[in-house]
Amino acid sequence: MKAVVIGAGEVGYHIAKFLSLTHDVIVVEKDEEVARRADELDVQVLEGNGANADILTSILHDADILIAVTGVDEVNIVACMTAKLILRSHPGWKETKTIARVSNPDYIDVPVTSRAQVGVDIMICPELALASEVAEVLSSPSAIDAQVFAEGKVQMTEFAISPESKLVGKQMQDLKLADCCIVSAVFRDHRIFIPHGSDVIKANDHVVVVGKPEAMESLSSIFGNEVHHKNRVLIIGCGIVGFYLAKLISKEENVDLKIIEHRKDRCIEVAETLEGVLILNGDGTDLNLLKEENIEDMDVVIAVTDSDEKNLLCALLAKQLGAKKVIARADRSDYLPLFEMVGIDMAVSPREATVNEVLKLTMGRGIQTLTTIEGEKAEIIEYTASESSKIVGRPLSKVKF
Repeated sequence: MKAVVIGAGEVGYHIAKFLSLTHDVIVVEKDEEVARRADELDVQVLEGNGANADILTSILHDADILIAVTGVDEVNIVACMTAKLILRSHPGWKETKTIARVSNPDYIDVPVTSRAQVGVDIMICPELALASEVAEVLSSPSAIDAQVFAEGKVQMTEFAISPESKLVGKQMQDLKLADCCIVSAVFRDHRIFIPHGSDVIKANDHVVVVGKPEAMESLSSIFGNEVHHKNRVLIIGCGIVGFYLAKLISKEENVDLKIIEHRKDRCIEVAETLEGVLILNGDGTDLNLLKEENIEDMDVVIAVTDSDEKNLLCALLAKQLGAKKVIARADRSDYLPLFEMVGIDMAVSPREATVNEVLKLTMGRGIQTLTTIEGEKAEIIEYTASESSKIVGRPLSKVKF
């Protein structure tokens, strides 16, 4: 399989690195220094504009997929459109799937969609996907990740077991989960295992539960303390991610939402769009401001500025001052485990949605959903069984996974 990656920033580099293990990869990057970094991978690197028709014509022959993930929406869209036009003028060439990373809400209002009419087979908004992921975990104090499958009919939630939890020392079979819920995995000391009923829960375990959404709502009382008041949430930073997240959270009736944003003009802009949300003009690292807003009473503090380092500092300050759960955005993939190592409850990255969609396209037919958890230590894949599938008509106990 041949893949073309336009843009070798954090997202493009990670995609190219993964695909290069099993596929032929060509990377197009106009920044000399960024291109030099990509050249360290086992890929072919071309220095230039990825939306340039001449460059694309020279590399599209036999390409299975084109992934445009530069930091400029328009470049990504134009690269995909140009690729489709080139393919039309070369009828004998293989059809190439196109993926574009897009952030502007003028172009996209859902995490993943198709814009085939303009030449984009899959359009992904990493920021909206990240906001959706964070919004899913706000309802449960101990939840640190959540995903939905089968068009919302199945939900996966990952819970962190604190040393003070009443579950420490209990066996899995003592959890008394609903019949339509099951513990599917446990992460412990940097390793993963599939648990049995006799396995004992230990402090700092991460437990992954899969089940029907209606049954998952009762898990808060099992894996953490139930919240009997409005969920108090503070968002630090109201850029693209913060705004998407605020829009999602503000729709919930049981949430009391505050936002801290340092740009005054942005505060005014967001205040005109979101009703019933308190927006404060200030800095998320200002201790006096955090204390004035009773940070110790916050159920969740989410730091999603454009700076990884500032997000880390804001989240750690909030945690130190008494916030119950802190979530921090980290654009650099190597920061994710470091953030959680120093006390961040949940570190999230906008790149994962893009990476997961690319993986889904390159892993074969039948895959409806693919997501990675625990820093890509595990993958969860939703397959559709075709009529000719070997597993159709067989008991699961006899399927050799």
